[in-house]
Amino acid sequence: MATLLIQSAILVSPGHPLNHSKVDVLIKNGKIDQLGEHIQSDDKKLTKIDGEGAYLSMGFFDLNVNLGEPGLETKEDIQTGTAAAVAGGFTGVAVQPNTRPAIHSRAEVALIVNSAKGNIVDVLPIGALSKDRAGKDLAELFDMRQTGAIAFSDGDKSVQQAGLMSRGLLYAKGFGGLIISYPQDDSVAGGHQMNEGQVSTFLGMKGIPNLAESIMVSRDLFLAEYNEAAIHFGTISTQESVDLIKKAKAKGLRVTCDVAAHHLVFTDSEVESFDSQFKTMPPLRTKADVKALIKGLKDGVIDAIVSQHTPHEVEFKEVEFQIAAPGIIASQTVLPLLLRAGLTPEQIVERLAIGPRRVLGLPLPDLTAGSEANLVLFSPTKKWIFDKQTNRSKSSNSPLFGQELVGQVLAVVNNKLLHTN
Repeated sequence: MATLLIQSAILVSPGHPLNHSKVDVLIKNGKIDQLGEHIQSDDKKLTKIDGEGAYLSMGFFDLNVNLGEPGLETKEDIQTGTAAAVAGGFTGVAVQPNTRPAIHSRAEVALIVNSAKGNIVDVLPIGALSKDRAGKDLAELFDMRQTGAIAFSDGDKSVQQAGLMSRGLLYAKGFGGLIISYPQDDSVAGGHQMNEGQVSTFLGMKGIPNLAESIMVSRDLFLAEYNEAAIHFGTISTQESVDLIKKAKAKGLRVTCDVAAHHLVFTDSEVESFDSQFKTMPPLRTKADVKALIKGLKDGVIDAIVSQHTPHEVEFKEVEFQIAAPGIIASQTVLPLLLRAGLTPEQIVERLAIGPRRVLGLPLPDLTAGSEANLVLFSPTKKWIFDKQTNRSKSSNSPLFGQELVGQVLAVVNNKLLHTN
């Protein structure tokens, strides 16, 4: 990439001597050459980006992305999925094993690792915990770890067998692997489509109670404690889950968790229109749950925020709510949603860039001279329209499609590559 100079941006990097200061950063050959005030360069091929009013931080990292490849490329593939991710400010993503075949052996892990080489976004596969994500037998965890799997989960299928989860926690512990739990007791959830509460009663729809999630969080916390193993809970959505994980952390358990950005803004009242774009799993909850989740973020109980990017073809969404597939495309809209939820730029960086990497045990990108540039420049005030022209995903299933949003990523640098919106 050409020499790049980002000017007059506010640095957000906890512990950095220039944190909260207005800085310039000069990048040569993909490395930070200088970072400070009023940097000058006589490079004739210099590219300048005005960062006035914008914030500069290490690149965001997404713990929960569905890219479709292999097998579901009509929804999304690695190239289009990473294009959406980098447009949202992400320099790294962890890919869910919700594919056909599932990412459950070294072959699928190697496919993703090799297909993503040379990309501006670092793509790290999550291997399935069980074979075919069927919840019966453990998959080849150690082999997948050796090939590049960053963690293990059955993705959007919750592990119903306590014995299988217990064995997975114990086995992964032996080589430092991390198990990610999607907490839902299917026998309590009953295959229903939205949150159980006043809105579901009003609409005459059977709902999924908070209990379906909290029972599974409680079970897996007991199993993690019994096996003295680490566990991460993906996309928690209820006040009860926040309370349970807060108490577990106070006890000293090695537990972390994340929340999807849309669960910090939308509630089950959105479903009153029967708009299938608001159908997600876990379902959108109540205002009380949203308030508890935001408080959990600010208190440090919730470690990370994810997009839960879940693309679908139009025929899976433009149908009746009850039969529509759950999920939204979200890589490009995380920042606007977090700003709408009232988070500050510092809180966004803490939970979208630092927290996710700490969960996975990844090193934090260094914003000092001589380091490889891995950074994002974002504006909390710039307005843009999310539509066919700006959407980088293959799919368009989003309740925000066609709307004007506030907060945009201006530039991303990683792997010696530059992206600008």
